[in-house]
Amino acid sequence: MNIHVEPLSEQDMKPVFDNPEQLDFGTVFTDRMFTMKYNTERGWHDAKIEKYRPILLEPASCVLHYAQEIFEGLKAYISKDGRILMFRPEENAKRMNRSAKRMCMPEIPVEDFVQAIKELVMLEKRWIPKQKGTALYIRPTMIATEPVLGVHPSKEYLFFIILSPVGPYFKSGFSPVSIYVEDKLVRAVPGGVGDVKTGGNYAASLYASVKAKEKGFSQVLWLDAKEHRYIEEVGAMNIFFVYGNKIVTPALNGSILPGITRKSVLELAPDLGYDVEERLISIDEVLQGIENGKITEVFGTGTAALIAPIDSLYYKGRSYIVKNKVGEVTKVIYNDLVNIQYGEAEDEYGWVYELGEL
Repeated sequence: MNIHVEPLSEQDMKPVFDNPEQLDFGTVFTDRMFTMKYNTERGWHDAKIEKYRPILLEPASCVLHYAQEIFEGLKAYISKDGRILMFRPEENAKRMNRSAKRMCMPEIPVEDFVQAIKELVMLEKRWIPKQKGTALYIRPTMIATEPVLGVHPSKEYLFFIILSPVGPYFKSGFSPVSIYVEDKLVRAVPGGVGDVKTGGNYAASLYASVKAKEKGFSQVLWLDAKEHRYIEEVGAMNIFFVYGNKIVTPALNGSILPGITRKSVLELAPDLGYDVEERLISIDEVLQGIENGKITEVFGTGTAALIAPIDSLYYKGRSYIVKNKVGEVTKVIYNDLVNIQYGEAEDEYGWVYELGEL
């Protein structure tokens, strides 16, 4: 893919934030962005890296009326020896194409997806924070831009990538968070689009998230839409329960996002000596397991947070406190993943993608 790079003057360049650990997640953006257009006649075309700017849209653009939109999230890291690394970007490309197919949008070749990120990140590498635990967050997005009112797939699309230097997703860092269990509202159903990364899923979660934060909780844990009984996922994370030496997570059922960090934990954990299991798990089983000590740890996984220890679940007016708030299994998995991502441990899985040097 040929990417045209528009020149950027020094006057157009913003000062880099001194302390990214204090940044609110996703509030500061770099100087440049990648854009590429699509229409049914030409396919993907006009790939370029240009100054970060507002996007001009027709008021009748399909994305504004029919929510044809998908996105991804991944990070770039700096290793101790100055290498710029990404974690499994091909998996993000594949997942975005899976989302595109479900939302009747054009797929992007995996190699083009990765190339666009690589060239943009290397141009913006001064923005990558150097402290461990910080990163450059990468947000690829596709929106429908055809200006027409009518419920059918758009014939025109815009794919863009923006970058944001970030500290920890949770201000507390690698510290326990408390989760509110939603037992009435519904985020997604099997057969819908709960298992693809589209904006509507997140819009559907906002009401419960606001309610949870008003009560002092960090995130919402969603139950299945039919029986309000089975565990699905947390708002920004997949969820895992530790039964001694066994790690259990809800099986993908069509309404749970197939997280890349989730996938990595399931692949990594057996090599660390843990058994893994994907299955239906009810809220009753979880609460009883927390109370009787069978469940020794609970943690969430996601690109933004990586691994988030969970110290309690609040369900129907009662808090259930996890015995080991930051347990040994959670620590081991977190440390192994972080060390692989930052190039401090041998990557036996081929997960790390090297972009270049600082």
